[in-house]
Amino acid sequence: MSEAAQNTASEITETADVIVIGMGPAGESVAGQLAEAGLDVIGIDRELVGGECPYWGCVPSKMMIRAAHLLAEARRIPGMAGSVEVTPDWAPVAERIRAEATDTWDDTVAVERFEGKGGRFVRGEGRFVGSGQVAVGDQVFQATKGVVVATGTRAAVPPIPGLSDTPFWTNREAIEAETLPASIIVLGGGAIGSELAQVYTRFGVEVAIVEGLDRLLPPEEPESSALLAEVFASEGIAVHTGQFASKVSHGDDGFLVELADGTKINGEKLLVAAGRRTDLAGLGIDAIGFDGAARFLDVDENLSFGDGLWAVGDITGKGAFTHVGMYQAAIAVADILGQDHLAAEYAALPRVTFTDPEVGSVGMTEAQATESGADVRTSLINVQHTARGWLHKAGNEGLIKLVADAKTGTLLGATAAGPNGGEVLGLLSLAVHAKVPVSEMRSMIWAYPTFHRGIEDAVNALDL
Repeated sequence: MSEAAQNTASEITETADVIVIGMGPAGESVAGQLAEAGLDVIGIDRELVGGECPYWGCVPSKMMIRAAHLLAEARRIPGMAGSVEVTPDWAPVAERIRAEATDTWDDTVAVERFEGKGGRFVRGEGRFVGSGQVAVGDQVFQATKGVVVATGTRAAVPPIPGLSDTPFWTNREAIEAETLPASIIVLGGGAIGSELAQVYTRFGVEVAIVEGLDRLLPPEEPESSALLAEVFASEGIAVHTGQFASKVSHGDDGFLVELADGTKINGEKLLVAAGRRTDLAGLGIDAIGFDGAARFLDVDENLSFGDGLWAVGDITGKGAFTHVGMYQAAIAVADILGQDHLAAEYAALPRVTFTDPEVGSVGMTEAQATESGADVRTSLINVQHTARGWLHKAGNEGLIKLVADAKTGTLLGATAAGPNGGEVLGLLSLAVHAKVPVSEMRSMIWAYPTFHRGIEDAVNALDL
């Protein structure tokens, strides 16, 4: 520890049993549960209690998506149920986000909720200055039992020449928009970029996506990527994959993005959705003997990364999803309280991209399973060819893909893309989590005609 850190750390302002740095979904859950258990807990956050999810992430984005899906469904009426004239209006969407999701980005209710459980909240940037010691401005807090890190991630801004000098958007500005631009360029074809791109195009915005890797949704199965690219093209979204932006500029006419092959794309706004990043250096992690240049905190099955130190949520690198953080929070709380608990494991981690079609997946992709050395078998069925898909007709694009291990006769991973893909995923998540034998799945009775019945076709198609 540096001499400056030692001097700062010696001036203790207050003590508590546990200090939680970062009060997003996972951190708030840990802090609240520990306070309810009778511990003296200090929760620290420089922004809003509740974190990214309720204010700029999961909740408001799904409100936007719900509205955009309604427009799409209305446009599917001709040829199936009559005729309709669809006139998009962003105003009620922006109003709902402010009224229901964010309360105009005021966390008073969340702070009072935590304090009502007995916790103490401190607004500011928490930073380690010594063992069990966290500074916020001139205050230094000492934890007698431990410190929990839950500082999450922030939008990553790639080092593209010219980008930092422009008024680009991240997901926050895209969520906060009270009016929509005429056109927008989206840098990044992952989950966030794809979801917001489709919302905007359905509200009449001209959209172009630039993804440096070779396909949309790079972490997912290539079949899902191809499906989404086909749907996006049909909706008028210009998709540029396989090349990164080489230069960005901004002027009176908006943004100009130049690609590596010389292609130039113009747009009124530019949304940077190129992933998320942590900031361990800003957390002062080096003051307690850890590498500030690391990307994530390396936690064990108890969510501990050192004596009296725990971490939950995005900063652990186990999946940037609220459900992962909440899962980890329960384990960390039990460990801190000395209670029996299951060890954290992520073999059946589910994830959903809420595009239309929804892309839900769990466990390993085919490529990951092959790399693991498993004796891989796969099957793939088209949702359009199932009974429910045929009945559904308009908007029935989708697929179900299973990845199995022939040695164990169980599923290693699965994808359910299509209408209600995230809901169909539930059964597949259970199968991967519980290691249900494929032979047992083949003995099931599947309700007809449902989307999940397509899993039966995929199961029967496995060569096991």
